[in-house]
Amino acid sequence: MTLITLRNLGVTLRAPLFSRLNLTINPGDRIGLVAANGRGKSTLLRCMAATMEASEGEIIRSRGLTVGHVEQNVPMALLDMPLHAAVLDLLSGEERANERWRVDVVLDSLGVPDALRDKPLKHLSGGWQRLAMIARVLMMDADVLLLDEPTNHLDLARIGQLENWINALPREIPVVISSHDRAFLDATTNRTLFLRPEQSQAYSLPYTRARAALREADASDERRYQNDLKTAQKLRQQAAKLNNIGINSGSDLLLSKTRQLKARAEKLEDTAQPAHLERSAGTIRLANRGTHAKVLVTLDDAAVETPNGKLLFKTGKQFICKQDRIVLLGANGAGKTRLVTLVRAAIENPGAVHAGIKATQSLVLGYGDQALADLRDNDTPMRTVAARFAVGDQRARTLLAGAGLSVEMQARPIGQLSGGQKARLGMLLLRLAEPNFYLLDEPTNHLDIEGQEALEEELIGRQASCLLVSHDRSFVRAVGNRFWLIERKRLVEVDGPEAFFAAAGA
Repeated sequence: MTLITLRNLGVTLRAPLFSRLNLTINPGDRIGLVAANGRGKSTLLRCMAATMEASEGEIIRSRGLTVGHVEQNVPMALLDMPLHAAVLDLLSGEERANERWRVDVVLDSLGVPDALRDKPLKHLSGGWQRLAMIARVLMMDADVLLLDEPTNHLDLARIGQLENWINALPREIPVVISSHDRAFLDATTNRTLFLRPEQSQAYSLPYTRARAALREADASDERRYQNDLKTAQKLRQQAAKLNNIGINSGSDLLLSKTRQLKARAEKLEDTAQPAHLERSAGTIRLANRGTHAKVLVTLDDAAVETPNGKLLFKTGKQFICKQDRIVLLGANGAGKTRLVTLVRAAIENPGAVHAGIKATQSLVLGYGDQALADLRDNDTPMRTVAARFAVGDQRARTLLAGAGLSVEMQARPIGQLSGGQKARLGMLLLRLAEPNFYLLDEPTNHLDIEGQEALEEELIGRQASCLLVSHDRSFVRAVGNRFWLIERKRLVEVDGPEAFFAAAGA
C-alpha cells in the first residue's frame, strides 16, 4: 500500500530546485535524500509534510496519514520553552493531563538527563535541541517520518543511538532522511533519491552503492551524448561532400540526399541530451606552505584540564610530524577540544609557557572550529577577506565567487549566510592564510557531501599536516593516517578508528 505519491512535482524559487519528480513512499522504505546545500531537500520534505505548496505537480497521501517531520532548526515558538514542556506541547490538552508520563518515557529512551529537562531549549546545545525535536516526533505515533539532517550536532554515541532507533522501527513505518552523513545513510537506508533540477535519480540501494550506480549512469549518458554529437558531425561532413558533388554534377538526387543528411544531423543534435553536470556550491581549496621541520609539535606528558582545573587526561610523550593527519578520538567531554585549544595556544604564542607542549617556530597555523567563531555575524564576506589579506577588491570578489558566494552574498552580513556558505568562507580564509599545519575541530559540520569530499581530497592531495576532531566516520576513515584515543585519562595511539566507532555504538 502506497502511503505518499509524488507526481510530476516541482518547486521553483528563483531557479528550479527540482521538477517532474515522481516518487512513491511505501511501508518498509528507508529513503536517503541527497543533494548539495540549498538544492531543495528541506523544501521537498516540507512539501511532503504539507507545510509548503509545490510550484507544480501533486502529492497524494493515504487517508488519515500522520506525518512526523523533524526540521533542521527548532521552531521559534519553542525556543523559550523548557525541553520537557516543548515535548509535552505536542499532546492535546486532555492528553497532557493523562499521558504526561509518556514524555518521561521518551526522554529516558533518548538518554536526556533530568537536569536538562527544565532548561529552555535556547540555552541547550544543538545536540540536545535535536534530540528534543526527535522526542516530539516519537510522541506522535506517526505513520511516516521525515528527518531533516537528524545527525547535526550529535556525537558518535547519539548518532549510533539514532541509527539503532531507526533500524528498530516497525517495518510498516517508512522514513525519509535528508543527510550529508554518508556512513549514517549507509546504515539506515535501503533507497536513495538524488535530487536534481531536471531529472532526479532514484535507486533501490543505500547511499554508497547508489552513488556508484549514479556515477556509472552519468558516465553512460555522457558517452551517449558525445557519440550522438560525433554521429551528427559525420552526417554533416557527408552532407557537405554530397552537396559539392551534387552542385558540380547538377544532380538533384544528390542535393536531395544532402538535405536529408542535414535534417538527420539537426534532429540528432536537437534530441541529444548532455549528461547531468552538478552545479558546484563553491570550490574548496587549501594551501600547504611547507616546512623543513620533521617534528611539528611535541607533547611531553601535558596535562589537559577543564577550565576549573579538573584533570581530563595526560598526553604522555607524543609527536606530531610532517604529513601526519592525526584524528583525535574520544567521548564527548573527554577533552578533545581542550587539547586542540592548548596546541593552538602553543603555536600562536611560542614565547609563552605551555607546560608539556612545544611547537616548532616555523609553523603557520590554519585553525577552524565547529562554531565558525572566527567569522563575525555583522561583518560581510567582502570586508572580511579585504581586511585580513592584501589581495585587492577585484581578486577578493573572484575568490569569494569561486567559494560559492555571489556578488550579492558578498555584501550581506555573514550572520545571514547559510551554514554551508559560512563553512566555505571559512575554508577560503584558511587557504589565504597559507598555513603549513591545520587544526580542525568538526570541519565537516556544515559541509554537504561534495564539500566533504573536496576537503578530503585537498588534505590528502596536498599532503597537509593536521590534527583534527570529527564525528563524521566517512571523513575520518578517508583522511586519517594516525589515530589518537583519549581513554582512562590517557592519550594513546591506536591502529584505526573502527574499535572506537564500535564501542560508541556507531
